[in-house]
Amino acid sequence: MKVEPETVLVQEFLGSAVQAGVCPGCVAGWSIGTEAVVHSESAGVSHLGVNGESAGHNTWYDLASLTKPMVVTTLFLLALRRGALDLDLKVGDILSDVGPYRSASLENLLTHTAGLPGWAPLYASGHSPDQVLSAIKTLKPVGQLGRQVEYSCLGFIILGLVLEEILGVDLATAFSRLVAEPLNLTHDLAFNPPVSSCSVAGGASRPDAETQLVRNLGLDPATIPQWRPGQPDDGNARFLGGAAGNSGLFGTIRGVVLLGREYLPGGGYLLDAGETELAAECRTPSLEQARGLGWQIASSSGSSAGSMISPDSIGHVGFTGTSLWIDRQGGRVMALLSNRHHPGHRETDFHPLRRRFNALVSGACRAKQGQEHK
Repeated sequence: MKVEPETVLVQEFLGSAVQAGVCPGCVAGWSIGTEAVVHSESAGVSHLGVNGESAGHNTWYDLASLTKPMVVTTLFLLALRRGALDLDLKVGDILSDVGPYRSASLENLLTHTAGLPGWAPLYASGHSPDQVLSAIKTLKPVGQLGRQVEYSCLGFIILGLVLEEILGVDLATAFSRLVAEPLNLTHDLAFNPPVSSCSVAGGASRPDAETQLVRNLGLDPATIPQWRPGQPDDGNARFLGGAAGNSGLFGTIRGVVLLGREYLPGGGYLLDAGETELAAECRTPSLEQARGLGWQIASSSGSSAGSMISPDSIGHVGFTGTSLWIDRQGGRVMALLSNRHHPGHRETDFHPLRRRFNALVSGACRAKQGQEHK
């Protein structure tokens, strides 16, 4: 059987990353052109210990902030199609009491231009999960509405609540019914995955990074919700039952790549061409970051895209060591999944690894296409 050049390069690349101690294991996947075939390679183990399994295409990873575009943006586009939501709608038109953020539009939230702080430990506020907006509304804005990009997990927590209000079901159910089931991905993408029946990569048993952030705010780290297997690394997502607009989605490499393919030009099975163009359009052209609806655009300074994919590509990363990039000109979808914080948090900058992976797949595919056209 013929082995494609990008496969060999990715195999060596992943093995080197694991050997260097960047992560205990990782899985990479990509698709090329019109064929919905997911190519994947893996290295290392899904979790450390005597019962450790090899990482592979069936391993479920905590996707962390990939939840933002994969869940929230996708559900928003489907609600927009039905006329249930509009980009110009104000948060205060849907949710009753959001304090200084009531005038922010849904577009502001989706593009991180609502002036919300990037993060806060909502669980330390003394409010219960069903009072999360009461915790958010007390936070002082960090910028003028629409005037700057401030990447905010809190904005996507609000968006998750907006979607639940409009769709009439919780976020996990909405995603399963409206996205995973139609795409036949219920065994590849879900909140709160069944750890008894699927292989879930190990997480950070100690919330070292979050503990330090909470201490820096003068708050009690004992308020951080306890982590257990199958729950997200993000404390706010655990506080909200494992399913929030900012984090909580788990998935296999197949699930991530196939949902990513929905955002290629022309759309896919679930999204149409107009919806993918709407999501990928740069809505912050004069600001410091290029942002679409939930997606970062590759031309943003410092993005993890790298120089080998087109500048209008869209993508996102996750704190746990995940990334997804959709090269809209090259017709390629590239995803890298890892649990870099297992069993404890690492300070390693993961962007060089993500850029190298994107470059390997892009370069090899271009070379192969050039040979095929000779």
